[in-house]
Formats: sequence, C-alpha cells, structure tokens
Amino acid sequence: MKTRFWQLLSTLLLSLAILPGSASAAGYTQTKYPIVLVHGLFGFDKLGPVEYFYGVPAALRSGGAQVYVTTVSAANSTEVRGEQLLSQVRQILAATGAAKVNLIGHSHGGPTARYVASVRPDLVASVTSVAGVNKGSKVADILSGAIPNTSGALGNALASLIGILSGNKGLPQNAGASLTSLSTAGSLAFNSRHPQGVPTSACGEGAYQVQGVHYFSWSGAQPYTNVLDVGDPALAAISLAFGGVKNDGLVSSCSSHLGKVIRDDYAMNHLDEVNQFVGIVNLFETNPVTVFRQQANRLQGLGL
Repeated sequence: MKTRFWQLLSTLLLSLAILPGSASAAGYTQTKYPIVLVHGLFGFDKLGPVEYFYGVPAALRSGGAQVYVTTVSAANSTEVRGEQLLSQVRQILAATGAAKVNLIGHSHGGPTARYVASVRPDLVASVTSVAGVNKGSKVADILSGAIPNTSGALGNALASLIGILSGNKGLPQNAGASLTSLSTAGSLAFNSRHPQGVPTSACGEGAYQVQGVHYFSWSGAQPYTNVLDVGDPALAAISLAFGGVKNDGLVSSCSSHLGKVIRDDYAMNHLDEVNQFVGIVNLFETNPVTVFRQQANRLQGLGL
C-alpha cells in the first residue's frame, strides 16, 4: 500500500512539474516573436565572458525563446541609439522571418526601444522597460549641469573603450548627448515626440497598448543590496541625489513607469536589475533572471 501511495505521489508531482505554466517547464519562455535585449548607458553585449544581461539570454533560451542581444552606442542620444537599434531589428526580422520583435531595454535601453516602437510600430509586438529613464534622472540633471568639457571627453573615451573591448568600436560616441537625453528636460522633449506608453500623471501607469504595441515596465528601489557587490556603495551614495524619493540608485521608481507597471519596488538596484555584478544580487529578493523569464511567459500568454 505504501509503495502504491509513493508511486501515485511521484506521478502527481511529475505532472505538476511539466505543466505549461511551470517556470521549469520546456516552452515557458517561448514567445511568438523574438526577444531583443537593449543595453543602457555605457553598456555592451559582452565584455569578454561577462554579458551585460548576465545569464539572461541563456535562461530565456532554455525555455524556448529566440533571443538576440543588440549593441548600440555606449553613449549617445536616444535618437541615434534608436536608429542603430532599428537597423538591427530589421536584420533580425530578415534572418528569422518573424513579423515583429519583443523589445526589452534596461536604463537608457528603455527609451531606445521606445523610439523604435514609435517610428515603426508595425515591427514591434511589445516594449518592456527595465528601470528605463522614461521621465529623466536626477543624476543626469546634476551631471549635465555641472559636467565640464574635460569630463565629457572622458565619458567619450570610456564609451569608446567599451566599444573596442566589446568588439563594436565603429559606433559613434557622444557622452554629452546621452546626458541631455537622460536629463529631465531631455526626456520630456523626447516624450513629446514619442509619448506612447508614458504615464500622463506623475507616478501612474501609461497606456497598456498603443498602435498594436504592448508596453510594460518594472524596476528596483533598493540602492544597496549585497555587501559583496563592489558597485553597491557607489549606487548608495549616488541615490542621495534623489532626496529620499524611491529609487534604484540611478533612476527613480516613478520615472521608470511605462505602460503596465509590473513592479517598481523590487529590492534591487540599477545593476541588480540585469543580474550584475556577475550575479551578485540581493539574496532575499526574486532573482532578476527569474523576473525576465516571468516577463517572457507573460508575453507568451498574450500571444506575443
């Protein structure tokens, strides 16, 4: 009798494990359209063995998703980066035969993805903004107002070095233009031209769907999360620029809102959101890779 009971229990547990909704099931992240990841300021696809979206592409592919990691200028205006992304989207569609893509952008990658959806909504199924600078950043405001020409040159040099190390040295870099785009004034100007999904209230949600494109966002709100992460002390210090307003160290929670807000209070900082530094994140919060997988499954459920 006991043997029969354990056999039945084992069968039940195995059945639950392979249900389509299970996070471990094959096909859990298999979206209709390819997922395209877009990095933020001073970002890259890979620096040696280190991915910008650390461990995310493999995790999404393991569940059946087609994933492409794009590379745009490490530092430049949203429009310049957007045109570079649009070119890569066209290449991805040509290579896969897909009609559209699902764009997921982190930080400056959020507005960059929004640009493509605004000018070519026919090529985009969804835009997901991860801590996107959708209404500007206090940090960019401070830097754009105080940064001398020498610092701008250093920013360009850093962006160029990132391009060389990541094998993308041909892309133009303009640190000043990136700061202007990420400032509050620059973001508001961009939003007047590309308003899709942006909340009209100070800290609300935006339209969930515009011209057939679905809009989503999530972000963190804890600048210091792991004593072993070398970037956390700097983010904690920078977060003081927000004067107590909820933020992830570089972007306020309200500024990150776009379309349907999944969450704006994960116990993550700006690096944790893409599983950096090399997977050293908050041990007491949902793993960021899991959040990406959940979003892919959400897109799957919408037929995207």
